[in-house]
Amino acid sequence: MPVTASRFSPAITGSKVPDVDVMFWVLKLLTTALGESISDALIKRFSPVPVVLATAVVFAVVLGWQLRQPRYRTAPYWSSVVMVGIFGTMAADSVHVALGVPYIVSSAAFALALVAVFVTWSRVEHTLSIHSITTSRRELFYWAAIISTFALGTAVGDLTAITLHLGYLASGLAFLVAFALPGLAFRTGLLGAIAAFWTSYVLTRPLGASFADLMGKPVSNGGEGWQSAHVAVVLAVVFALGVAVQRRRDVTRSH
Repeated sequence: MPVTASRFSPAITGSKVPDVDVMFWVLKLLTTALGESISDALIKRFSPVPVVLATAVVFAVVLGWQLRQPRYRTAPYWSSVVMVGIFGTMAADSVHVALGVPYIVSSAAFALALVAVFVTWSRVEHTLSIHSITTSRRELFYWAAIISTFALGTAVGDLTAITLHLGYLASGLAFLVAFALPGLAFRTGLLGAIAAFWTSYVLTRPLGASFADLMGKPVSNGGEGWQSAHVAVVLAVVFALGVAVQRRRDVTRSH
């Protein structure tokens, strides 16, 4: 399909997503943990409704910044992923807290939403490969899938830790194993690249969030009691350093 123009991206000149390597997964896991800790810190400190609305506005602005880029750029892309992590966490938690929807129901609903995105994306574009994100329409499908994976991962993580009483540590370890399995299956030829990528991508959300909750939740709730705000600050610093390293790598690759 030829490169197309849109009001978001007047002239897309290359792929809009980064290469998938070890650094990609490190930054992705940091965004999930950071999104969980920032969301928890904001909800505890401020009234939930205005915080969610304000976060939605910031998310829209940052995503608009990403959509207007002609190709992948480090800062807008990873800023968008962080905002998806924060807003997606708040949205998924609101379904449970505000509406009283059980985690098993919200997990099933978000899973169906993700399947709907993938089915529609596949039928329209005939591929789910992230290496083909070279048009505005494909990028919109990509971000719809990203948002759905974050919401699903948030609900599933809470389902295992709270509803199934596994706790944050056991959940985190279980998701760590589950996260590694698709990669191993791909390397042994048991799973295709696209299926392996998206399976692992979905699992990064509950994996990162489980360990963020383990550190930030009160001891009475099964956490270490370090406070979400403190965890968020530490993770933000580590993430910023990681993005700086990634930006240097991206600049080197572009020359």
